[in-house]
Amino acid sequence: MSKSNSTETRQREAERDQGSAHGAAGEQLSTAPREERPDTGAGVPAMSVIGWVRWFWRQLTSMRVALILLFLLSLGAVPGSLIPQTSVDDMKVQAFKEQHTTLTPIYEKLQLFDVYSSVWFSAIYILLFVSLIGCIVPRTGQFVGQLRSRPPGAPKRLTRLPAYTTWRTEAEPEEVREAALAVLRKRRFRAHVVGDAVAAEKGYLREAGNLVFHIALIVMLVAFASGQLFKSEGGKLIVEGDGFSNTLTQYDDFTSGSLYDSDSLAPFSFVLDDFVGTYERSGPQRGTPRTFEARVTYSEGADGAERKDVIKVNEPLVVDGTKVYLIAHGYAPVVTVRDGEGKVVSRSAVPLLPIDNNITSSGAIKVMDGYKDKDGEKTQLGFKAFFVPTFAGKGQEQMLSQFPGLDFPVLALSAYQGSLGVDSGLAQNVYQLDTSKMKEFKDEDGELLKKLMMPGEKLDLPDGAGSITFEGTEEWASFQISQQPGNGWALGGSVAAIAGLAGSLFIQRRRVWVRAVRGADGVTVVEMAGLGRSESAKLPGELGDLSAALVTTAPAAPAAAEAPDTPEAPDTPEAPDTPEKPDTPEKPDAPASPDGPGATDATTDPTTDATNEAGSRPVHPAEAPAEGAEK
Repeated sequence: MSKSNSTETRQREAERDQGSAHGAAGEQLSTAPREERPDTGAGVPAMSVIGWVRWFWRQLTSMRVALILLFLLSLGAVPGSLIPQTSVDDMKVQAFKEQHTTLTPIYEKLQLFDVYSSVWFSAIYILLFVSLIGCIVPRTGQFVGQLRSRPPGAPKRLTRLPAYTTWRTEAEPEEVREAALAVLRKRRFRAHVVGDAVAAEKGYLREAGNLVFHIALIVMLVAFASGQLFKSEGGKLIVEGDGFSNTLTQYDDFTSGSLYDSDSLAPFSFVLDDFVGTYERSGPQRGTPRTFEARVTYSEGADGAERKDVIKVNEPLVVDGTKVYLIAHGYAPVVTVRDGEGKVVSRSAVPLLPIDNNITSSGAIKVMDGYKDKDGEKTQLGFKAFFVPTFAGKGQEQMLSQFPGLDFPVLALSAYQGSLGVDSGLAQNVYQLDTSKMKEFKDEDGELLKKLMMPGEKLDLPDGAGSITFEGTEEWASFQISQQPGNGWALGGSVAAIAGLAGSLFIQRRRVWVRAVRGADGVTVVEMAGLGRSESAKLPGELGDLSAALVTTAPAAPAAAEAPDTPEAPDTPEAPDTPEKPDTPEKPDAPASPDGPGATDATTDPTTDATNEAGSRPVHPAEAPAEGAEK
């Protein structure tokens, strides 16, 4: 019973010694700030205000809280991509509010229509920014201190480390240490001699990767913030043959950041010469777009030379830091409106908005000025328009396009007269017709006057009120003109974050010690051990490679051979009787190996010893128990 208790006690002491050895050898392998845990005793006094502030700061600058804030930031961006945003498309927001009268008050209170400028999103953004800075500053100081310092000396017992090997050599200890220093430096270890051992360290890029990752996150946050504060973004719909000049009055809609200066608009202009769109003609992908190209002529500055270019999807035109994206296209029927006297009142290409993938389009044609009725009084005309580029033919239940190309264009019109409501000063949707103050034109049956028209056909208004003619069809393209600083920084930060994260995940920081001392028998004993920040199967293999490179300079000493038996001496004359001496005990046989029991055979390959794990590794000769000692 006492022997069992003694064994357990020795095991516990060995484990405690091993843990302390690992802790001493592995200290400062990480730049993570140490967390101070208060004593949990019953007599702990209450924290003061300053104590609570310090505790809150430690929590805010911890990696755990930074990851939580980053997750909340990504989670908070989800509503911004699912719910229409006022800063992006106010018309979609208004349409959403009209369709969802119950959800609208809730969304407005939660600021879900302005997610990226909301109070809660800004709070998460700022807290994450502060957390990252508070996390990086102390880690950077610690990392710089580690770079300026040298690897610590070797632990007292290298056998306690997870990767270990040893062998005996006839080389001098100084020669072994010099060779080990050269081998380690050749493998890009930071190495120096400390006492009777060489201390080396490698893998600093792991901590550098951590810092680069966090700094890159800050760069991305700053880039996104500057992009939102100083950005400008607007849209413009242009019919073939028309142009655009980069001034505020030319935009159909325009949004900018709170710190944007309208005087910083880049001076340029362009004309849409032609739009080319091609589609798949057959097969299961019939109607799928194949080519969308806007061919433009642009000039930079007030007197810049004209240049030709083609704007494609995701291939914008870049002028002086401003990007012009092609985002949509459709058809614009060309119509001519005449009054009762045959005078041309209006002739223009009217853009209509697509409502499906086959570019079935709807909109309104408005004649606001220049028209007089049969009595000579000024009035206004309005037409609800419905256009299909490929008509299925009469007799179909619905007038829907069968193909997005202009194969069989048909325009359907219904006519009204009266006040369009444009003189009230209120904003009005150009693609919708407000008929609340207008009267319908009636046909012979007393119904609303309407007609399906092909190119070249005319709709005559009753009582000599005039006519409208469908002349043909032009195409239009919608462009987004965007100026957003910080995109280059955001891209660079993203690349740096990926590189830093890869370094922190795949690079292991580790330390290696090589001790060379002269044994009691005059033979040099070499010990080599390694320790990593975390357990890794590559560490023993790397130690084996290092020992294989070192053994070329410090080869293993041959095993000591047993001395041959000496021949018997020739007979000599008998000496006179002398009193007998007491018998002396015989000396025990010498061990086969000079290392003692449990030590590594000197003929063993050191590269094999390098991969031995704890529990099966060789033992230093000085630690070997003497033969006959109590086990």
